[in-house]
Order: sequence, then C-alpha cells, then structure tokens
Amino acid sequence: MTDADTVVYGAAELITGPASGTTGEGGDHPGGDDAPADPDAVLERIEDGAVAVADGEVVAVGPTEEVVREYPPENAADAIDASGKTVLPGFVDSHTHAVFAGDRSDEFAAKLRGKPYQEILAEGGGILRTVRATRNASKETLLENLLERLDTMLASGATTVEVKSGYGLDAETERKLLEVVDRADDEHPVRLVPTFMGAHAVPGEAETTADYVDRVIEEQLPVVAELAVFCDVFCEEDVFSVADSRRLLKAGREHGLEPKIHAEEFARLGGSQLAADLNAVSADHLLQATDEDAAALADAGVAPTLLPGTAFALGTAYAEPRRFLAAGSEIAIATDFNPNCYAPGMEFAATLACVGMGLSPAEAIRASTYGGGVALGADRPRIDAVPSDSGTLREGGPGDLLVLDAPSHAHVPYRFGDSVVEHAFIAGDRAYAFRSGVNR
Repeated sequence: MTDADTVVYGAAELITGPASGTTGEGGDHPGGDDAPADPDAVLERIEDGAVAVADGEVVAVGPTEEVVREYPPENAADAIDASGKTVLPGFVDSHTHAVFAGDRSDEFAAKLRGKPYQEILAEGGGILRTVRATRNASKETLLENLLERLDTMLASGATTVEVKSGYGLDAETERKLLEVVDRADDEHPVRLVPTFMGAHAVPGEAETTADYVDRVIEEQLPVVAELAVFCDVFCEEDVFSVADSRRLLKAGREHGLEPKIHAEEFARLGGSQLAADLNAVSADHLLQATDEDAAALADAGVAPTLLPGTAFALGTAYAEPRRFLAAGSEIAIATDFNPNCYAPGMEFAATLACVGMGLSPAEAIRASTYGGGVALGADRPRIDAVPSDSGTLREGGPGDLLVLDAPSHAHVPYRFGDSVVEHAFIAGDRAYAFRSGVNR
C-alpha cells in the first residue's frame, strides 16, 4: 500500500480521456478512418472508478477495488466517496479575454435591436470602448475583476484557463494586462496561460493599420514577450489582413511566442490557411471556414477551436464541427469569455456545443477537456504552457479533476443553467467545493 495526497473513489462513471483508437495522427483522430461509428464512444469510461493523485500528478486510475487496494482512502490527506457521481478531467478553457474593465451591457441591447457588431465597433464601441476603460483602470482593479471571474469559471469546472491581453493596444497597457494575469496565476488556484494579443483591433490614435502593426512589432512585443506564451491576432476584414497577420505572428515567433489566430469569424479571409502555413497551435472561431480550410488545419496539426458562445451572443450561425472532425482534427470548445460574450462557464459552452453545433455530450466533454489541452500545445513537446496529458486522467498527467453531482457526463450539457460541479481539484488540491466555494 502507498499513501496518496488525494483519492476519489466509487464513481458511478469516471472519464479518463479519449477512447482508445480515437486519438493520434491522421485517420486516428475523431472523424477519421478509425473513428467509432457511435459519437458517444469517443470517451474512455470506467464504472465504479477511482483516481489517486500524489505530488500533483495522477498516480493511479482504474476500478475502485484496484486503486484503493494500493492507495487506501483512509491514508490520503483528502478523500471523496464519489458513489453515484461522475468524475472527469477538469475543463480546459483555451480561449478567453477575461482581463478587462468596463461595462458594455447597453451594446447587448443595441444588438437585440438589430445593430451589427461591426457598426458598433465603427462608432467607437466594442473592443475600442473596452480599451478606453481598461487603459484607465488600475492594476488592482483589473486583478480584482479577473480573480472574481476566475472564481466563477472554476465553479463551472475550468481548472486551466487561457487569458489574452488585447484591451490595451499600447505597450504600457498590454504589459499591465499580462502582469495582472501573472499575479492572478500566483493568487488563484486556476492554472492560467497568458497570450499576447496586441493585434486585437486598430486603436483610434493609429494613423493606419500598417502604422499600428509597426507599433505592435517594434514597441509592444519587446516589452511583453517575457510574460506570454502565445501571440494571437484578429485576422478579419477591416481589422488585420492575412499579410498583416503573417507579419505579426512571425514577429511574435521571433520573440519566442507560439502563434494562435482568430480566423474566419465574420468572413473567410484566409486565416485558416495562414494558421496551417505557420503551424499555429490553434485557429479559433472558424464560423466561415470551408472543407478546404478544415483539411489544411488537419494536415498541419492545428487545433480548430470552436466558440459556440460567440455565435449565441451574436445571433449568427454556429461553426460546423463535423467538417473538422471529418478532416481528422481534434477540436476544442472554449468560452471566448469577453465583454461581448459574457458567458464564463464551460458547462454552458458544452450545452451550446450540443444544441447549437450538434455534438454529442461525449464529444462536447472531450472537446472541453482533452481538446482544450491540445489547443494550448499539450501535444507539442516544445510548448510547456500546460502539462502533457492535460484534459485527461491518466497516470503521469496532472491531477486536475472534477466531481459532478450527477450520474453521468451527459448531465453537464443537459442541465444548462444548473451547475453540476461539486468539487474541483487542481494538481491534487481541492480548489473548489460547492458548499464552501473557491479555496484561494
């Protein structure tokens, strides 16, 4: 017998990650030649399952009888009898803009009256309005905002969260935002992954887009690179062209930042093909992507990150996950939490992935856990933003897990508006419990 820091046992259903034969290269991806005919068969499940965590990593996972024989719950520092409940990996929210100041609730009302987002942006609203509020906010205010939002995200099961800058659009504020993310990573139990996104919009004081691209490369990148892992750009009509985006992302890579890209959200501009050319870690949004784009992303190993909350907020058609699955990609689902998509919960994102995009509950859970890890480079040895095997419960992987007050994973998307997360552990430490809240 061996002692563990944490043992969770007796789970009615324990999800360990992708089912055998549905992950890997080429045709082994979901939707490829070896994919199961049943979309509910994409997860590996154990009935009456248990998991043990020591020193932050999973040291045993399997049937309860086998795990507790080696790691008795009574010897663990923390133990949970999960009888009648579900245990699954913590959610990996791989795309958020969670650090900002200001309020744009009136724009929500304007959109309901039929005003397009691009028109709001052209009038100085949207991103630029949040930029003004964020530039004027102190680090303390931004940190308090972010910590409170992370509390909400953790209560909905997110144990790893990517956070982008991008509401500064000048060197001083972009660095301030990333410093706030760094402080929050120290003060909050959720694992944070910082992304620099100075190329989120063109600020009003910039003479031209080309002028601003120069500023991002010459003024911003040198002072923020040490604080970020990824470099992102909004490749979109009337924002940054494919040529602009290529130049920005290549400059980011020269500073050690791996590329991500907002692509094909409002129009098919070519961002997916650029992501493939640069071997970006992910291409995100993809509402206007085609089968040709999906094939290019799959061939290059770029993770398609789909953001159903954005389509819901904008009242537009959803991205089509089947085209990416059929091409052989591992898709990710994320919240895109931002002032224009104020939906921080991964449980709701999973619901929208099912109702709006047609994924099965199992596919939505896979995309919200393992897929999110892939979208943050967990399968790329040179990137250490998140541990390998993030979004799984496998020996040697991170001890990030959820205990759901529900008998199966399907209750996550099924019970929208009603969180089923009872406990959340990060690196084996209990970070959240329903009755006591977040353990900062």
